[in-house]
Amino acid sequence: MFEQLLTIIDPILLCAAVGFFWARRGLDYPVDFVSRMVMNIGAPCLILASFNEAGIDPGLLGKVAAATLLVLLIMMGFGAVLIRILRLRMTTFLPSVVFANIGNMGLPLCYFAFGEAGLALGLTVFLVVFTLQMSVGLVLASGRVNVMELLKQPVLWATAAAVAMILGDWALPAWLANTTRLLGDITIPLMLITLGVSLASLRVEEWKHSLLFSFVRVAGGFCAGWLVAEWFGLEGVERGVLILQSSMPVAVFNYLLALRYKREPGEVAGMVLLSTLLAFLSLPLVVAYVLLLSLIHI
Repeated sequence: MFEQLLTIIDPILLCAAVGFFWARRGLDYPVDFVSRMVMNIGAPCLILASFNEAGIDPGLLGKVAAATLLVLLIMMGFGAVLIRILRLRMTTFLPSVVFANIGNMGLPLCYFAFGEAGLALGLTVFLVVFTLQMSVGLVLASGRVNVMELLKQPVLWATAAAVAMILGDWALPAWLANTTRLLGDITIPLMLITLGVSLASLRVEEWKHSLLFSFVRVAGGFCAGWLVAEWFGLEGVERGVLILQSSMPVAVFNYLLALRYKREPGEVAGMVLLSTLLAFLSLPLVVAYVLLLSLIHI
């Protein structure tokens, strides 16, 4: 089990470390260009390639999507109550409680832990969270509704195409399958390196709130994922993926939105950094737990 844990977690840590030390040395890294490349080309191709190859029952994908939505609602309700009690700004803290780093960190973990099936299910979680973050999250940060911003995202259209493929039971032609796989394969390493670069530039300005909400994000997310998995009767890989993705730290995208709309970016940066460090410490236990569940199910 220990050796298996290393094969899952070490690639995540090492790839993020490449980005971290690259940025620390002051070397140029075009974060905006890489992010656009990932979100406009890499991620859409990864979605198409993964769902084309995974062969997962559409009913299961729908079940995981519904379970993900419930996890988000639980975190949103709990976070809103806590923020209200502490008399903090909802627009600053609530997105960090709800929206986790299920892309940069969660997708690679799902892939290394459970293979192509885990990646496809992890992408299902990613798509639900991404859609809500680009709608509800953007509204919280900007204070206005922007449907066009969501509709411009290639990931959304790739999702629609993937759903049509699954429901219609058809596959991509070989030349397109190879192309999407080739382009999709850039996504995970670039996500991890960009995560490391982003962490290198963040600073903690307010420890008390940052540490509290980091714990709520990671530990609360794990509890919400476990509870919803029980309610939905999820087993094996799908249960492991939901719990794993629910346990991820605060998404870096929350910091970018806070910076853009002046929603106390220093506070959000602290939550991103501390929750990521907390997640790195808890990951061996969480991964060991979901792997054990998978083995018991088998």
